[in-house]
Amino acid sequence: MNEKILSHTEPLELAKEIINILYNKKAHNIKLLHVKDQTVITDYFVICTGNSNTQIKALADELDMKTSEKGLPPTAMEGFSEAAWIVMDYASVIVHIFNRESREFYNLEKLWNDSEVVDIEQFIQKEEDTNE
Repeated sequence: MNEKILSHTEPLELAKEIINILYNKKAHNIKLLHVKDQTVITDYFVICTGNSNTQIKALADELDMKTSEKGLPPTAMEGFSEAAWIVMDYASVIVHIFNRESREFYNLEKLWNDSEVVDIEQFIQKEEDTNE
């Protein structure tokens, strides 16, 4: 994984890093929405699903640890104790980690359907990849 310091990272680069951390921790159905034209609060939403409360907390813990190591901890985190929907705020990127039921109920993809859905396949770097 790229070990550069993230503190002055462009929003898309930060989103890519977050996506890879979540992907390598086995998050499901990861989506990247470019919402900059729809809101002033952030540039991107990263949305993913965990299979259980334990996995949802593990995803949030891993993301917090790895981004903090690289100089960019989340400015806020909500929902950790319930672990049905954890929101992590990185200013230019807001991460939503859901359980299946909450993701279906809140349906952020539909709520933000005017936003661009970014294809993340090109960003995924499996941990065993060494071509950096």
